[in-house]
Amino acid sequence: MRFAVLASLAFAAVSGVATRQITVYNACPFTIWPAMYTNNHIGGGVPSQPTGWEAPAWSVKTFGVPENWMSARIWGRRNCDFSRPGPNNCLTGGCNGGLECDRESGTGVPPATLAEFNFDGTNDWYDVSLVDGANLPMRITNTAGCPVAECPVDLGPNCPPELKGPFDASGFPVGCKSYCKVTGDPAACCTGSHSTAQTCPNTGVKYYSYFKTACPNSYVHAYDEPSGRALYTCPTGRRADYTITFCP
Repeated sequence: MRFAVLASLAFAAVSGVATRQITVYNACPFTIWPAMYTNNHIGGGVPSQPTGWEAPAWSVKTFGVPENWMSARIWGRRNCDFSRPGPNNCLTGGCNGGLECDRESGTGVPPATLAEFNFDGTNDWYDVSLVDGANLPMRITNTAGCPVAECPVDLGPNCPPELKGPFDASGFPVGCKSYCKVTGDPAACCTGSHSTAQTCPNTGVKYYSYFKTACPNSYVHAYDEPSGRALYTCPTGRRADYTITFCP
């Protein structure tokens, strides 16, 4: 049944001003609340799509984004109650603004697995980021034969104890925090004296190997490009459309 739903909705109409399609597919067996943030201060276009919505299990939403979509992210929120004010209205991934995240400050509360995009006119740059921790398995595929970015593993159950959580009512860990967010360690956060690629290598950081071994095709650390399997590109001329699948 879910594949019939996917097929019927994949060609949903998009705004006439948009030039690419993003499809968000919730393959999780439970409801999530996807959220989207675009930094509208760097000169890129902003989608007209609402910045948050409810996605029941197996549901699909397709919408258009501008050709110059920059500094954008999409993530999933879990266990939400929007009667509560502020960003802590979801167990993971909550944002300022409730169901629809505030367009200025609604970047999401870690831990959250992020799908990140930058369309610069020459290449589409994209990745699945675990820099802010992880809360849902995720995969980014495309229509142009370009590489797949993914973290298809639920990192919560085997997460190192000091990073594990938060937990749902049954005690199940629905997230795995980043070491940076837990400790503020400059070497993990690439801040202070570690604020450059040369001074903040992607190896030697505590728990780096846990995330990278489990999800080698994801962006795990602020300067993870040397791993060769973190940040992906697709030539703009291929005009790729992208699908973000939660719980692939």
